[in-house]
Amino acid sequence: MTPLGRLIAARIAAQGPISLADYMADCLLHPDHGYYTTRPALGAAGDFTTAPEISQMFGELLGLALAQAWLDQGSPAPFTLAELGPGRGTLMADLWRATRGAPGFHAAARVVLVEASGRMRAAQAQRLAEAAPVWVDAVDDLPRDRPLFLIANEFLDALPIRQFVRHPQGWAERQVGLQGDRLAWGLAPPARIAALDHRLADTAAGEVVEICPAAPVILAAVAARIAARGGAAILVDYGGWHSRGDTLQALRGHAYADPLAEPGLADLTAHVDFEPLARAAAPCPVTGLTTQRALLLRLGLAARAERLARGLTGTALDSHRAAAHRLVDPDAMGTLFKAIALHAPGTPAPPGFDASAHDA
Repeated sequence: MTPLGRLIAARIAAQGPISLADYMADCLLHPDHGYYTTRPALGAAGDFTTAPEISQMFGELLGLALAQAWLDQGSPAPFTLAELGPGRGTLMADLWRATRGAPGFHAAARVVLVEASGRMRAAQAQRLAEAAPVWVDAVDDLPRDRPLFLIANEFLDALPIRQFVRHPQGWAERQVGLQGDRLAWGLAPPARIAALDHRLADTAAGEVVEICPAAPVILAAVAARIAARGGAAILVDYGGWHSRGDTLQALRGHAYADPLAEPGLADLTAHVDFEPLARAAAPCPVTGLTTQRALLLRLGLAARAERLARGLTGTALDSHRAAAHRLVDPDAMGTLFKAIALHAPGTPAPPGFDASAHDA
């Protein structure tokens, strides 16, 4: 068992089983043994690869969409240009480069990165020196006195979730306990869960529903700033609308792993349920949920890919085409990943988003 696994086992032995949310929080964020505090998660040396690491086109196109939203709102200055969970800074770097030609955008932008990890901040500082970013630990620390234009990619999927199994007497929460000296799954006694009363009509005994307590709180904080001062937010992640089923997964070395096997050494994520996020964003208008494929194609991925391909040959050209394919192909990231946007009341939706229809 890993050092973190032993700490978790000792806690369970002393205090009893813990929720999946508590287990995920320890695995990902423990100050000494947490996955995000100790490991190079991204890229070939890590355990997974995100869209910005696959191709520069992802950050370029989303950055231009955010810049157009800023222009559509009258080019307010100054404004906060923020990213949640910036990883190695690749997305913001591509966004920053692509928006260089937007009149006044760079002069007005104050780049703020929501990042708690000192190790990741160091990588971001190196890559984003030109943008002169500042860092905050949490969304609540984002400035409140200026418009907010925000982007987040694969941030929400790593927030701890709770899982509940439908039972004739209510809902039984999935827990992590001990079987001998090993971590094992278990269920709490069934009880009424008020937050899931609305799911009694569309679930049957044995079905799993997941909730992410932190995500709506984060969206509400973002929406409050945008509603008060103006702005927009673009959120991209894998998931869907109206949670159903067990979506927890562990990744290590770009392969699936047992979530309980090596605490702290694997990335733990779950599909994002965008429905409660849309509700939490009131009073900001929220766009329809769209697939990553539809969004990127609307924003001009095909033309951008063709332009970048002109100067490439051989292996470089093959890699470029493979990256574009991976971003939008239905068998890759194209339909698994979804996007949603919110924007200030009385302003148009960011480019690429439909104001009402869900085409995901």
